[in-house]
Amino acid sequence: MDFPQALRATRQRCRLSQLDLALRAGTTQRHLSFIESGRSRPGRSMVVRLSESMELPLRERNELLLAAGYAPVYPQTPLDDPALHHVRTALRHILAGHLPYPAIVVDARHELVLANDAFDLLAEGVAEHLLRPPVNVPRLALHPDGLAPRIVNLAQWARHILDRISRDDDLYEELSGYVPYAAPGPDHVGFAVPVRLRSARGELRLTTTITTFATALDVTVAELKLEAFLPADAATAALLTGRAADTP
Repeated sequence: MDFPQALRATRQRCRLSQLDLALRAGTTQRHLSFIESGRSRPGRSMVVRLSESMELPLRERNELLLAAGYAPVYPQTPLDDPALHHVRTALRHILAGHLPYPAIVVDARHELVLANDAFDLLAEGVAEHLLRPPVNVPRLALHPDGLAPRIVNLAQWARHILDRISRDDDLYEELSGYVPYAAPGPDHVGFAVPVRLRSARGELRLTTTITTFATALDVTVAELKLEAFLPADAATAALLTGRAADTP
């Protein structure tokens, strides 16, 4: 796909008219129309402004730059690179600070990058083959050899997980085959869907929050997601606090 086609398709996917995008990018609808028709070739700064105005992920901004014939602006540094040492250190501090509750960091492929010491609560009873790196977190949750047998409200929690995976992803097709479809019920509240998880100490009710690093200027960091599990009731909070106190 050439740049004019890519830009038009991206703008339409973002549900922006030419006028809307032109105003956001500080240009005219006429100029944008010329760019989308191929009559005008945008400069590198204009491509960056357009991608920023559509609030695209950094990876997609780089792809638009490449389509326009320019080198990518945003680096993609391996997380284990020394240049990202400060990022890894900050993430470990955040994960440790969330104890005694579980917290994990996953990458764009939904693979586990980091986890705190309470992760073993989620890994309890999980088959060894699901814990071999790279650990795919949605698969860990929904696979019959993973957490699935311990999740009381599996159908509802599965929908919560599947909603975060593109339907074009092969992973979506795999995971959707593991669980029955369940339409959202009257108590469905999006991100606050609690997971009811059986454990050796009793049933846990946990909600999750997901933090992203959208202001990052590195593709790798911008695509990380930190998922923190929180007790949904006092009983769960007491159980997890007591569990941590009993751990040497």
